[in-house]
Amino acid sequence: MQSRRSKTSAWRVARRLFAGAIAAALLSSQAGTGVAQTSDLVSDTAFRVCADPANFPMSDDQGRGYENRLAELFASKLGLPVEYSWYPMATGFIRNTLRANKCDVVIGFAQGHELVLNTNHYFTSAYALIVPADGPLAGVETLSDPALQGTSLGIVAGSPPATHMARHGLIGKARAYHLVVDRRYESPAPDMLAALKAGEIDGAILWGPIGGPLVKQDYPEFKVIPLIHEELPPRLFFRITMGVRLGEKVWQRKLNSLIRRHQDEIDTILRDAGVPLLEDFGEAVLDRAQ
Repeated sequence: MQSRRSKTSAWRVARRLFAGAIAAALLSSQAGTGVAQTSDLVSDTAFRVCADPANFPMSDDQGRGYENRLAELFASKLGLPVEYSWYPMATGFIRNTLRANKCDVVIGFAQGHELVLNTNHYFTSAYALIVPADGPLAGVETLSDPALQGTSLGIVAGSPPATHMARHGLIGKARAYHLVVDRRYESPAPDMLAALKAGEIDGAILWGPIGGPLVKQDYPEFKVIPLIHEELPPRLFFRITMGVRLGEKVWQRKLNSLIRRHQDEIDTILRDAGVPLLEDFGEAVLDRAQ
């Protein structure tokens, strides 16, 4: 009788272990399927880029922007063609491109933004003051400089430098430009630089990766001064990453590896375009070998 009970007990234990093993296998299979589904969203036949068709100097549908060149670089390293999903960089951009699975990467996205999973940053830049190179403001390095008192500066409304301008009494005579626009119909940065050339304003304050390339292409008489010496918040420098879908850790790591291995080529593309490059903490202009 004792022997029969022992056998029954042993059988129950074995059955429980077997059931546990099956459950574990099912969970493992489901987790594996989840990973596969996430990875399957990323195309293996094209480097699919979410981009604005009219956001030069960053991107446009003619391939002239430096983000277009970066896309070509990454696609070549992956051995894939570039394929674009175009949508204005305004409200709904991520929802209608990346989240809709129409594309797999946004080439330029500020670090820490909750709408995307950020790669490692591949450059750091800052807002810049743009003035005539031979004018009285060419030596200005901060918005607290007394030389700016009484001047009229162009500023994108709601951008971080506007807070510094208000602190130093520069808003009263400022000319404001819209922050969120459809670049197919409105172009604040080119309009601001045109106003500077026409003498309608004394200086322009723009995000360096926009203002720098526009100056290099069309306004060699202007000087681009990265605003890296402001001591009070908000900060005026930002690290720029690539953005991928939330949860796409494998794809993120793959892009991180490409960024790390090809940083020199990335720097060359950005410098050639005229983007002001800074050290990681925005305290000095990057002096990495060109």
